[in-house]
Amino acid sequence: MTDFLKQTLKDIEKRLRELEPAVEEYRQLQEAAAALKGVDGRPAAAAAPATASRGGGRRRRSSASSGGGSGRRGRPRGSGKRAQQALDLVKGQPGITIPELAKAMKIQPNYLYRVLPGLEQEGKVSKKDKGWYPAS
Repeated sequence: MTDFLKQTLKDIEKRLRELEPAVEEYRQLQEAAAALKGVDGRPAAAAAPATASRGGGRRRRSSASSGGGSGRRGRPRGSGKRAQQALDLVKGQPGITIPELAKAMKIQPNYLYRVLPGLEQEGKVSKKDKGWYPAS
């Protein structure tokens, strides 16, 4: 029985390797069609039908990793008013927790759970236990 399973697994892996180029071409054609739909003056997001729900959980490559475009759009992470406000509070009260920050800023804590790790990646703050500290 184990030989059957091994052979079946090999067959599946072989077929996946055969199909991979076709899937990549499909994604590229999808991106090209979406881009062309945006050429008529309307934003591509408004012109293209929603394809995310049909994708089955697949994620597209970002334009930076696929070689086209200039990468992320919008403002850089951690450059917003809330990020600066959180950074100022952390500097003023080292060891402050996210619930305390949220209360002081009068916002929901879930926003800070997204903002503070970004500031940590930039080296502006560090986390020790539950508290946040200014980077040293």
